Amino acid sequence: AAPAGAVSFSVKHTEGVSVEVACQGRVEAGAGPSSGTRWPLDKGTVLRFSMSRASTEVNDNKVTVSFYAEGGKPINQAGVFLTGIGISLDVDADRDGVVEKNNPNKASWTWGPEGHGAILLVSCDKENP
Repeated sequence: AAPAGAVSFSVKHTEGVSVEVACQGRVEAGAGPSSGTRWPLDKGTVLRFSMSRASTEVNDNKVTVSFYAEGGKPINQAGVFLTGIGISLDVDADRDGVVEKNNPNKASWTWGPEGHGAILLVSCDKENP
């Protein structure tokens, strides 16, 4: 997806984004949001970015990739806005009728009337032949 004539690239990103560059068989964690590090555009170079927490509003994070020609002359930029979505399976882990987000029993399960942990009922019948 790099523009014609590009031989290297750099990445800038907001604080909520983590960046990795897989280049020439090794993976490098992208330096800080505005490090200015340039990587060669070799065949197989991969740019991975992720977010580890949910956004506070839509499009509140951004990644900008700058492309450079031989000699370091800027050619073009590409950018993407990101929105991190938080997903959590919340359960009534102590079976008291209240769903709690951070119940310590959420990660384990014990059988019986004094037990704890979610009870999951799965429908395994064929609804469509």
